[in-house]
Amino acid sequence: MTTREITAGDPRIRGAREGRRRTSRVLLYAFLISLLLVFALPLLWALSSSFKARGDIFGYPPDLLPSPGTLANYRGLLDAHPFWSWLLTSTVVAGISTVAAVLLCALAGFAFAKYRFRGKTVLFNIMFSSLAVPFAVIVVPLFVMIAKAHLTTPYFALVVPWVAPAFGIFMMRQFTEQSIPDALLDAARVDGCTEFGLFRRIVLPLLRPALGALGVWSFLNSYNSLIWPLVVVSDPGDYTLPLGIQALFGATNRQYDLVLAGSILAAIPSLLVFFLLRKQLLEGLAAGAVKS
Repeated sequence: MTTREITAGDPRIRGAREGRRRTSRVLLYAFLISLLLVFALPLLWALSSSFKARGDIFGYPPDLLPSPGTLANYRGLLDAHPFWSWLLTSTVVAGISTVAAVLLCALAGFAFAKYRFRGKTVLFNIMFSSLAVPFAVIVVPLFVMIAKAHLTTPYFALVVPWVAPAFGIFMMRQFTEQSIPDALLDAARVDGCTEFGLFRRIVLPLLRPALGALGVWSFLNSYNSLIWPLVVVSDPGDYTLPLGIQALFGATNRQYDLVLAGSILAAIPSLLVFFLLRKQLLEGLAAGAVKS
């Protein structure tokens, strides 16, 4: 009998190991709960403060529960400001951007992963290196290009920056390489399937987890954008939700009560998208973390 077998059969040693595992589990749960509180408390404070009068929002000591609660903030926001118009604009723009980004990134990622063509490596390196360029750096050149092309209509201009993000193309390329074997595509070609048929019937269904993850990322990226709408939108009637909420601060009168109410309402579409696509998001992240 080996030393390991003797050690494993000793009840005192087994008890010590179980005690260490239990301690480690307790410490892990304590850390995760602390992390949850760090992220959840600001949202809970915003939700509570959206039902408080403006003078009570920054009261000290802060009250987690409004006393008394009021719906005046929501009434003031919805009655005096075109909040629903802001929400509709942001949702439509984010939805169009997401659909375009998912399709174009899937096509580009499939091409980079499974086709050979001249300049492929150079194009991919240029595309990939653009990830290192902050969006704020290209705002002015992008606006000049769109203005010279006379394409500054709000809906078109708001959608353009998000239709083919480099991160999405890179993500689709990596997922395609790992999840779709060349033999499967060759077999479909032998059966007479066209190249677009390959993409539609074979590639897209297998990319579903990655498409869901990219969809969530693209929607939130477009929905929460502030810098680009601030550059291209001048008419208050075309404001997106971030622009509208930013306008509530005003030059002198900072309407924190209305801002908090608007922020809570603005979070609803993002949460719905996340909960509807959470399964695909988790599968996509898990698949991207495991190399086949």
